[in-house]
Amino acid sequence: MAGGEGTRLRPLTSNVPKPMVPLVNRPMMEHVIGLLVRHGFDDIVVTVAFLADQIRDYFGDGSDLGVTISYSTEHMPLGTAGSVGNAKELLDERFLVISGDVLTDIDLSSIWAFHHKRGPVATIGLTAVEHPLEFGIVITDADDNVERFLEKPTWGQVFSDTVNTGIFVLEPEVFDLIPAEQPVDFSSDVFPALVESGRSVLGHTVEGYWEDIGTLEAYLSAHRDILDGRVQVGIPGFEMSDGVWLGEGAEVDPEAQVEGPVLVGPNCRVATGARLGPYTVLGANVKVRPDADLERTIVHDNAHLGPSVRLRGSVVGRSCDLRRNVRTDEGVVIGDKSFVGVDAVIAAGVKVYPFKTVEDGAVINDSIVWESKGARSLFGRDGIRGLANVDITPELAAKVAMAYASMLKRGDTVTTSRDSSRAARMLKRAVMAGLNAAGIDVADLEASPVPVTRFHVRTTRSQGGITVRLAGDAPDEVIIKLLDAEGADVTEATQRKVERLFGREDYRRVLGAEIGDIGFPPRAVEHYTAALTESVDAPGIRQAEFKVVVDYCFGAASFVMPTVLSHLGADVLAVNPYASTSGMTSRQPQAHAEAVADLVRGSGAHLGVVIHPDGDRLTLVADSGRVLDGSEALHAVLALAARTGRLKRVALPVNTSSVAAEIARLGGIEVIQTQISAPALMEKARAGDADLAGDGEGGFVFPHFLPAFDGIAAFVHVLDLLAVTGASLAEVAAAAERSNVVHAEVVTAWEQKGLVMRTLVESASEHEVVLVDGVKIVHDDGWVLCLPDPEDAITHIWAEASSEPAARRLLDEYARRIRVLVR
Repeated sequence: MAGGEGTRLRPLTSNVPKPMVPLVNRPMMEHVIGLLVRHGFDDIVVTVAFLADQIRDYFGDGSDLGVTISYSTEHMPLGTAGSVGNAKELLDERFLVISGDVLTDIDLSSIWAFHHKRGPVATIGLTAVEHPLEFGIVITDADDNVERFLEKPTWGQVFSDTVNTGIFVLEPEVFDLIPAEQPVDFSSDVFPALVESGRSVLGHTVEGYWEDIGTLEAYLSAHRDILDGRVQVGIPGFEMSDGVWLGEGAEVDPEAQVEGPVLVGPNCRVATGARLGPYTVLGANVKVRPDADLERTIVHDNAHLGPSVRLRGSVVGRSCDLRRNVRTDEGVVIGDKSFVGVDAVIAAGVKVYPFKTVEDGAVINDSIVWESKGARSLFGRDGIRGLANVDITPELAAKVAMAYASMLKRGDTVTTSRDSSRAARMLKRAVMAGLNAAGIDVADLEASPVPVTRFHVRTTRSQGGITVRLAGDAPDEVIIKLLDAEGADVTEATQRKVERLFGREDYRRVLGAEIGDIGFPPRAVEHYTAALTESVDAPGIRQAEFKVVVDYCFGAASFVMPTVLSHLGADVLAVNPYASTSGMTSRQPQAHAEAVADLVRGSGAHLGVVIHPDGDRLTLVADSGRVLDGSEALHAVLALAARTGRLKRVALPVNTSSVAAEIARLGGIEVIQTQISAPALMEKARAGDADLAGDGEGGFVFPHFLPAFDGIAAFVHVLDLLAVTGASLAEVAAAAERSNVVHAEVVTAWEQKGLVMRTLVESASEHEVVLVDGVKIVHDDGWVLCLPDPEDAITHIWAEASSEPAARRLLDEYARRIRVLVR
């Protein structure tokens, strides 16, 4: 019987049928066939179902093993008896049934002889076990007649330690009790029916080793038993010394340390300084690099184990690639063809399913089943981001919230919000549960734009905030964003603290009486609206009588903007003015902007705006109908602010164009360069170092109102600047010189990123070098910035020159240099 899926052995059986899982480098079923051959059985029928072709392809007709094999395919689950009944056309005489996924050396000849002598319809092979709860108990009388069956009993039903081994000798008449194409089980259906009808069913207790390898723990212990000689199983290879077997073509460096019992498969390479500790099994073609250290670990074929890996009590699947200094603890299983990056740590009991990627430096405490990868860093550029309910699960959301809450005082308050999507609603509830579990009260704004959440955190007694929403550029991904007490994104330093708590699972768990409460603050939108209109010259804006086109992108800003604009006396043509998940994910903001441009031209509006779904960013459309990209919008806002004379200092990321710096210089505005990340930009604004900050991607910070990105406030302040200056957006945008910033990416392995940056600094001795974020090298005709990506194995390159072709040449030159370094 070889049709089982072996679900308890996953991920080893995720893409391999259980009988094909290797035991000491041979499939389980091959050991069973070897046992059959030793006892004179040479005509074998194999019942197959799950991934049947793998079994057929490997064993073929059985001639290589000295037997004849026929196959019976089970197209639907038929149970133990049903699967055998499905093959009855091939079973017209007395036959033996045995599972293809057990490890045993039981004397099959004795069961056959016992059956032949006593002549029952069925004989059941029995054995005594220490823990009978997972097996079928069989009760027999003094004459070996079976009286009772108990499948997987409770302790109150354990009347014996004698269990059914799944090895039967049967007469063809049992097929009378096995209806065709129906699920039927031997222990619960066929054998009880035989006993009830008065036909003889006997139990025969046999000596010998028997192990149902149903769990990963049993899989590891089975290898120990084989290597210790507790079961008579052929171990492939030559026993070079006591307890050390080497396969054909295997090479072990003389400076490697081998402590038996150990099996090294054919064509393996074990490098100098490596250590193979007791109960280590290497499959065929495994490469073990210098100073690797393995103990009680099973490694399947074609795996690569990098220098200084340390594996304890683990299983590594076929064709896995473990890089330098990887650590795994007891019970770790890594599925086939998975990649584990440099310095990654996989905690005890974690299961990594096949074809996954664990990034360099990642600490993995939870199994990676559906997730696309195990990330080295919890936070990315936008926050904690991943596929909804795959990478970002309710469990992860709750743990992140608990890690964040553990940095706060018990009894503190955290504001939460979400967008209109079901995914965000589900995950926000998990976030609230995590906060409460750590003794934190929750002020829940429910569906609310990010700026309102930021404002509520800053102006109330909240000590932080968490907002959950769909990613604007990927409708199946979500972002969890953590906010500090000022409503800004938490800094990189805080992110690292959260990651450390999350990685160690070092959460505060309070007593039942201290669990946090949940409240729903009233009038949050009204408070935000009132403060925003007070932060600008509202009478001046009303007097300008602006006519505007506003596209809300189906986001939660539609809850806020109508009230704000009504207070400012604007004549508004509203587009997509309600929250809708399907609408929010149907088009990108750029597509919305092109539609707004048509409406601006057709209606003669003063300007148009697209408020991005989260409310943090915006896209501006000039009165001419021209859509301003992120850098053009930044130039226009800077030029307007310079005309008012209000602006003294502006914070700009280090990759911002020289055009922005020149506009600031002409307006007498000091430029403060910051790192590219949003938290770094917000931190400069919050510290009072700048009166305005912009990221060149539609994100603006007006710190006197809110020291964080706010697309709603940015639009209101643009109206204020236009009203004060009397200028039109088209005029200001046309006056600004177009920038020539170009961008490229070069694939760079994590372990090479530091080398690339150091080499660039050393080779730039003749130029001015700016080390605010990455390496920025100033040339006579422009500059180039090289920055390692925090999430992916790439290096970003930005370049600017007096013309786009010149910028492109500079970009290509540095891309070529980095590619040479990487090679």
